Amino acid sequence: ATYRCEVAAFKDQKSIDEIKITLTVQVKPVTPRCSVPKSVAVGKSAILHCRENEGYPSPTYRWYWNSEPLPEDSKTNPKYVNSSFEVNPRTGDLEFKAVGKADTGLYYCIATNEAGSSKCEGETMEVYDLNVAGIVGGVVVVLLVLALITLGICCARRKGYFANNKPNAKSYKAPAKPEMVNFLRTDDEGDFRHKSSFVI
Repeated sequence: ATYRCEVAAFKDQKSIDEIKITLTVQVKPVTPRCSVPKSVAVGKSAILHCRENEGYPSPTYRWYWNSEPLPEDSKTNPKYVNSSFEVNPRTGDLEFKAVGKADTGLYYCIATNEAGSSKCEGETMEVYDLNVAGIVGGVVVVLLVLALITLGICCARRKGYFANNKPNAKSYKAPAKPEMVNFLRTDDEGDFRHKSSFVI
């Protein structure tokens, strides 16, 4: 904010004078929020984040690895010749183009402005080797199992285990119809007399 002070002097040539003062209130950063991946495969990219929104003026950020400050660019320091990272001091991002085994360690960030600084809790990032041989071996085993299952089904079909046991229309024989017999009652022959019989 801007403050103005006026001074009046009746015996001076100027009857009134003033001065303006601008007051800026600075706020120390609070504990930043850090995000560090737990594990990353060798050769993969990774981004570590550090954020703080309460400090004024806006703080700058610096990352530390095993309590050692990291340069903004790994190429500028021979100590990190086997690493490939960049630090953005304005956004707080630490970006690895391709992590290596040497990048394993404890990482934390410090946010700093004219009023002070604050540090986040350290988090460990582990870099592990990608077991390509194990992945390929697993795929080969799965393919072999599928091939054995397919071969077993083919053999079972050839031996007739999946054949249809329902009767075939050509071999089906209709049951014989019963003989048809007609009877005729007569008065001379008693109760009944056989008239005719035939078979269809």
